[in-house]
Amino acid sequence: MAGQGDRTDDTSGTGGAVGAGAGGGRADGWRAALEKRKAVAARYALLPLRIFLGVTFVYAGLDKLTDPGFLADTGSGSIGETMRGVRDSSAIPALVDLALKSPAGFGYAIAFGEIAVGIGTLIGLFARLAALGGALISLSLWLTVSWQVNPYYLGNDLAYLMSWLPLVLAGASVLSVDRFLAERRRIR
Repeated sequence: MAGQGDRTDDTSGTGGAVGAGAGGGRADGWRAALEKRKAVAARYALLPLRIFLGVTFVYAGLDKLTDPGFLADTGSGSIGETMRGVRDSSAIPALVDLALKSPAGFGYAIAFGEIAVGIGTLIGLFARLAALGGALISLSLWLTVSWQVNPYYLGNDLAYLMSWLPLVLAGASVLSVDRFLAERRRIR
């Protein structure tokens, strides 16, 4: 029978020695392709997180800068009122007291910090440093503004803090200015 040697199902108990080359080759090819896809997926795994956090932080910073009520010392929705409202329930009241010395200045610092972190994360420039900045902003907001949220998992600042940690550890290995600069240095 023509082509019978190409079959890989061995019922003789010989371990598939007859015809194992053709079928095994195909299976090896599929395994290799699967491994290659896994490697690509692993390489790009943090990219959606980078995009989400980068866009979110740029948006949050711009939202603060374009809301004149937020940057006021007093009034509904102002950074000053927010800080006074959470002072006694925060984990670090001294940090809130520091912010209350200049609520508008603190609001601007947070807004510009969020924009810088977001842009750095999106383009992958000083990606680990940007992620550390994002983690520190999230940590400070968690310890002050979100601390009293009960149960804790309803406060989003803790979730953002945890989301930044993989980027602090791994940086931006693909589609980033950091990678471009590293490759450029390697070529020289």
